[in-house]
Amino acid sequence: MSTESDDPVTDELTPDQFEHADTTGHWRVLSHGACALFRTGTPGAGAVLLEDVAVLADAANHHPDVDLRPDGVVVRCVSHDVGGLSRRDVALAQDVSAAADRLGLTADPAALQDVELTIDATDRERIMPFWAVVLGHERAGDEDLLDPDARWPGIWFQQMDEPRPLRNRLHLDVFVPHDDRPARVEAALAAGGRLTTEEFVPQWWTLADPEGNEADVEAWEGFTDELPEGLVSPDAFRAADGVEDWRVLQGACARYRTGRFHTGVDLAASAQRIADDAGVRLSTDLRFGHVTFRVGAPEDGWIDDAALAVARRIQAAARAADLEPDPRALRDVQLTFDALDVAAVQRFWAAALGYTTREDTDLFDPLLRGPAVFIQPMAEPREQRNRIHVDAFVPADVADERVAAAVAAGGRVVRDAEAPLWRTVADPEGNEIDIAVSIGREDHE
Repeated sequence: MSTESDDPVTDELTPDQFEHADTTGHWRVLSHGACALFRTGTPGAGAVLLEDVAVLADAANHHPDVDLRPDGVVVRCVSHDVGGLSRRDVALAQDVSAAADRLGLTADPAALQDVELTIDATDRERIMPFWAVVLGHERAGDEDLLDPDARWPGIWFQQMDEPRPLRNRLHLDVFVPHDDRPARVEAALAAGGRLTTEEFVPQWWTLADPEGNEADVEAWEGFTDELPEGLVSPDAFRAADGVEDWRVLQGACARYRTGRFHTGVDLAASAQRIADDAGVRLSTDLRFGHVTFRVGAPEDGWIDDAALAVARRIQAAARAADLEPDPRALRDVQLTFDALDVAAVQRFWAAALGYTTREDTDLFDPLLRGPAVFIQPMAEPREQRNRIHVDAFVPADVADERVAAAVAAGGRVVRDAEAPLWRTVADPEGNEIDIAVSIGREDHE
């Protein structure tokens, strides 16, 4: 979110102060700003709200992040110049809520969350460069890496006083453009990583940081699976005319540099109407200076001929507006858990994350904002692999319910000394999640 205001009085607010100042009750403070979700329900309603938000943001000279989905719009307010929230965010949030009310849209704050990751490190300075390269993240202070696009989980590197046993059977899958994969892997190796096995090359490269935490870098190379009739393979998509700006990740994605916020809004609204007319689900992430599109995500059934046609029309609209594609900035993130009892682990993580199940091994965020989850069956027990765990920042008024749901789904609370700020819950096989809130955190720290 941009903060172009020249007003030297920022009136910085804590998360508690923001939520008390929000008279609408629509907004919740999560890990990186205040968010509201407005359910749309009918085609075109999201694009109309987006256009209204653009007018309000331009008038305030303060621009939010907007995630436009077929059935809802998520708006995030934050003031980067103060490193958090300010009264400008309250004013814009209330204006956005009023615009949503005029359109008859319903707020759904209970469905909001931010999924983040934590890596326990004996030497965080040694491993952070590896993860910055693999994920395309940027450093934020001494302990964090954040996605500059605010789309994928940030990572907090928690310094350990002394080594302790590996904790979780969790690793990351990072999907990158096929033409960026060689440079990404080479840079990760130069940053201290190592290739742990060549068994799965060229499908994916399994890399480990200097302390053994793993990431699979995937680019849909060597794809030989048979697809049902009507679906488009990665190679066929790449060979198609009119989609040169797009890349196959988890679905097909394109990113355009827009310069002005309103330019991105115009393209995003046009793209949504193209998708609505074709009956294709489109996910759009609008940021100040760029916009990212995704069609044919696995949650929606993978890329088919209709999604390919929509991608062509969006590219044509972007090129007509003289917008520059930026495919090297694209990536998708997935969390993979190794499991002996796949059904039990899937059931737990569906409850802990509020995710939807897909087939027997997959989970996904119903808003397609958080990383997908894959539960990988193990034939026999093996050593815990990584010191990576999940953090889910949820609204403070639903945290107790989320913890209870995770426990009811087979989890157990392993630490609650800091409750209600966060509680650590383990799945049936010991993988951990911190269910956390932002409210009250500043006073605690």
